[in-house]
Amino acid sequence: MKQISLADKRLALTNIIFAYIAFLIGTFCGLLQVFIRNDALTLPPWLDYYQILTAHGVLLALIFTTYFIFGFLISGMSYSLGSFGPKVHLFSWIGFIVTTAGTLLAIVEIIAGRASVLYTFYAPLQASGWYYVGLALFVVGTWIYSFALIGHYVKWRKQNKGQLSPLFAFMTISTLILWIIACLGVVATVLFQFIPWAFGWVDTINVELSRSLFWYFGHPLVYFWLLPAYIAWYLIVPKIIGGKVFSDSLARLSFVLFILFSIPVGFHHQLTEPGISSFWKFLQTILTFMVIIPSLMTAFSMFGTFEKTGRDKGATGLFGWFFKLPWKDIRFTSLFIAMFFFIPGGAGGIINASFQLNEVIHNTLWVVGHFHITVGTPVAMTFMGLTFWLIPYLTGRKLTKAIQKLAFIQVITWSIGMLLMSTSQHILGLLGAPRRTAYAGYMDDPNALEWFQGILSNHVTMAIGGTILFLSAMILIYIVFYTLLASPKANSIEDTVEFPMAESDVSDTPKFLENWWIWIGIAIALIAIAYTIPLIQMIEHAPPGSSGFKTW
Repeated sequence: MKQISLADKRLALTNIIFAYIAFLIGTFCGLLQVFIRNDALTLPPWLDYYQILTAHGVLLALIFTTYFIFGFLISGMSYSLGSFGPKVHLFSWIGFIVTTAGTLLAIVEIIAGRASVLYTFYAPLQASGWYYVGLALFVVGTWIYSFALIGHYVKWRKQNKGQLSPLFAFMTISTLILWIIACLGVVATVLFQFIPWAFGWVDTINVELSRSLFWYFGHPLVYFWLLPAYIAWYLIVPKIIGGKVFSDSLARLSFVLFILFSIPVGFHHQLTEPGISSFWKFLQTILTFMVIIPSLMTAFSMFGTFEKTGRDKGATGLFGWFFKLPWKDIRFTSLFIAMFFFIPGGAGGIINASFQLNEVIHNTLWVVGHFHITVGTPVAMTFMGLTFWLIPYLTGRKLTKAIQKLAFIQVITWSIGMLLMSTSQHILGLLGAPRRTAYAGYMDDPNALEWFQGILSNHVTMAIGGTILFLSAMILIYIVFYTLLASPKANSIEDTVEFPMAESDVSDTPKFLENWWIWIGIAIALIAIAYTIPLIQMIEHAPPGSSGFKTW
């Protein structure tokens, strides 16, 4: 059974451990939030709602996801392309150190109460300058990681001239290209706007420009989370169910389309903001809907894989393949449930990007519900499903039957908790309940009180869902540390956990799909078309700017 080197395992495991430390703290902050919104909990004077809301968003949406993604990508790149060389190891560890330094600096500022600006850190809310320095270091560290993995890929390409790279490597490079290009926006606003403003080197900030540069980054960030989950769906799931990748070329094309269409779409997060002409909002909304295409391609590929594999195993009838899937294998079931949740999550995304519908749900709890049912379930549950076998693979320990049963309980409780909490948030949002706020009685206004009177549309249901999610998270943390430290060592081939990577037939895959300069060039052209003129207008016709506000 193929194994990656001990040094590569250590690098991947370190990232995964840090991811779950962030996950533990972030989910506890989430538990506090739902009780505060239910007016069932009062925080001590030294801690406030917006402090824990910021910590929850940063720890789960940025830190947990990023560390886990790099842990997974490092494992897969080592498995598919061979062990890392000394330079790749060196720069990977440098990337880890810089990313961790930025993470710790940002978290210290949040804990100290100097950065309660939420995950989006919208100006004119102003945090400590050191918080923005921490964010900058975090991004720079991930770039060092990224270029280390790209260097490993380039070396393989030189040694295997004329060959298409393994599908995992192709998808990894696609994800990293998207990440590097997307981060240019947040790096620009943090370095040239927020840091000088927060340290008092300049008096004001161009609010519209800062938000536009953030959302240039903020929307493709969602696909940076999602594409590693897609890698698992395309490559891990077929292997587990005993099949092959449905279409290598379709899989590669879908990732290329994400590079092209996931970045020049940030204005659909700013449809209600002035200062951006309707034409540019319309253009970026069209490009937003283009991202639906690779998602539908992925859905087609996955159901094609299920049906083909099922029929190869003797399934008959329209849905006979469904009963041939390995439902007793937690590695599969967790990922299937994650994929299923993405159906309503994707539909909600279409609503968010539609101007008329966005008018109804903008800045309401609907957006919070959407965020949780897209990132908190399809992405997070895929990462959980990977964790169940990835940690035993990296540690050389068994995936015991007891842990597999516990993992089923964890996945089921996470699904129930997310259904309750997210459904409640969606309905409350449709009724008008705002986001980004702690509990408010709205002066007992009868229209506001109607928001909280339904079975699902009330903050009690949201709190119950959040509590179940926290309990599920604690089960997951137990599984993580048990498989890290206490699970029995795998002393035989039967007990050794494999890295389940499906075969992918590249015989009919066009080689131009791996000509990165074509896709990077087209992506930059689309970004230039979508952003150049409106950003110039924001700079040329900028208002006087805003000084900083600290409302906590």
